Formats: sequence, C-alpha cells, structure tokens
Amino acid sequence: MGNRVAREDFEWVYTDQPHADRRKEIMAKYPEIKSLMGPDPRLKWIVCTMVAIQFLAFYLVKDLSWKWVMFWTYVFGSCINHSMTLAIHEISHNTAFGNNRARWNRLFAIFANLPIGLPYSASFKRYHLDHHRYLGGDGVDVDIPSDFEGWFFCTRLRKLFWIMFQPLFYAIRPLCINPKPISQLELLNVAIQLTFNAVLYWAWGAKPLVYMMMGSMLGMGLHPISGHFIAEHYMFLKGHETYSYYGSLNLLTFNVGYHNEHHDFPSIPGRRLPMVKEIAAEYYRDLPCYTSWVKVLYDFIMDDELSPYSRVKRRLTGEVKQE
Repeated sequence: MGNRVAREDFEWVYTDQPHADRRKEIMAKYPEIKSLMGPDPRLKWIVCTMVAIQFLAFYLVKDLSWKWVMFWTYVFGSCINHSMTLAIHEISHNTAFGNNRARWNRLFAIFANLPIGLPYSASFKRYHLDHHRYLGGDGVDVDIPSDFEGWFFCTRLRKLFWIMFQPLFYAIRPLCINPKPISQLELLNVAIQLTFNAVLYWAWGAKPLVYMMMGSMLGMGLHPISGHFIAEHYMFLKGHETYSYYGSLNLLTFNVGYHNEHHDFPSIPGRRLPMVKEIAAEYYRDLPCYTSWVKVLYDFIMDDELSPYSRVKRRLTGEVKQE
C-alpha cells in the first residue's frame, strides 16, 4: 500500500479538446442529431419525485436508532443524493425548462439542492460550463486536481483516502485554482439551503439532518456511483481524455456515463444520449469505455501508474470567457 505512483506531473498536451471537432463531423453527417437537443419534459417531474422521496425518508428516519440511520444513509440516502447531484448537472445544461427559461432552470436547481444539504447548485453551474468549454484548461477547469493532490495522493492508501474525501476536494478546489466573485444566485442558494436545514432540524431533530448530510458525503466518496468521477476523464489509456460507461448504473445517474456523447453534445438531455450513440455509432464504437464503475475505483487505487496526476491538461491561449 506504500508504493509511490510513477507520475510526477499531468499529461500536458498542445492540441484542442476532441469534442468540438467530433461534434462538427457528426452534425454534418447526421443533421437529425439536432432534433435531440432541447429540454426533457420528464426531468422536472423525476426531480420533484426524488425530492419528495427524500422528504419522506427524513420523516421516517427521525425515530430510528442511530445504527439504522447510518445503515439507510449509505444504502439508500447516498444513492438518492448522488443521483440528485447529477440531476443538478442535467439542469445546469438547461434541460429542465430550456435555454429560453434559464432563470427557471437556476431556481429549479436550488430546489433540487434541498435534500443534498450542501448549497452548491449555483456554483456548480458556473464552474461546470467552464469545464465543458475549456476541458483540461490550466487554471480554469476545476475538475482537474490541484498540484498538491497529484503530489500527495501518490500511494494506494492515500488514493483510497482521496476518493473517500472527494466531496471536500471538489468543494475546496475552486477556491484555490479559480476563485470567482460570489454571485447573488449563490447567496440565494446558501440562504435557502441553510434555512431549509434549520427548519428540518427544528421539526424532526438531528437524525434527518445527519441522514441528509452524511448521505451526500458518503454517496460522493467511496461509493459505487462515485466511480463516474474517475471514469469520466482520468487517463487510463494514453491519448484518451474522456471515457464513457455503458453499465446499469446509468439508470440512477441520468446517463452521465455516456460521457463522450455528453461532451460532444452537452445540450442533449441525458435520456437521449443513447440515441446519439445509436445514430453515430461509428464515432463511438472504437473509443475505450467501461462497464463497471466499481472496477474503475479498484483499478485506480491499485494501479501504481494512476493518480490524481493522470489527467490531460492544456494551457489556454487567446481570450478566455468564463461564466
């Protein structure tokens, strides 16, 4: 568990990200892809149902013993809350109400944020669009680990702890790499979330609050679903910076596993991404992909060639327009 990873830096490249060129090629060859763009009318109802389910869970856990609170937190609450973060990911691309109702999408994301406990939906939107526009961009794309993470989490044991505490690194990293002025929407997000947390504690006590907060931390840490954090962009094969996953957990994650397809067409809702793969099959069939996020986590920890440094990074030139 003490072997050090061989990598001492990121994989620096001097080419543009592959998704823009592939998008142009596919659109020219298959113009019907454009019909898949636009909002998903089911999304808002699915999100409302998931929020209602967690509200019911808050009520049910308030009288359980702490042993069962923690059991259901990991087995059920962590899955729902991680799925809710990916619903917010969907909403960040305006797939709930469409581009013409951008404000509705922002406010709906704050509503979807409620059962997660941590106010992050407004900030996520700002940084995630930069991730798409400047994939791997040095100092801009905060999905890339910091130099400290790459340097320190260089053994199997340290990589295990890094995965366990990924939510903390995702929260702190933007403040270190690409801090931005706080927006009014972020302040609204914080105010609404803290008010909700206080009301939940006042009404039903500490157990629902622990179930909610720990569910988010555990679900985005050492959990089968959190394998997507590693699977999406960590360089398991040299020359490839985005990977898709075609396993059953896509059913719980709004098809976030279709990640090459998503980066090629971020305005297409997750529910329709399998249709992109079906229409333009020759563009995706030979790309490396995964069928198990659990195996991704295991391989990342045990493979001494892999670490937080295993990311493609590029220096940006020209004008950089951030959210």
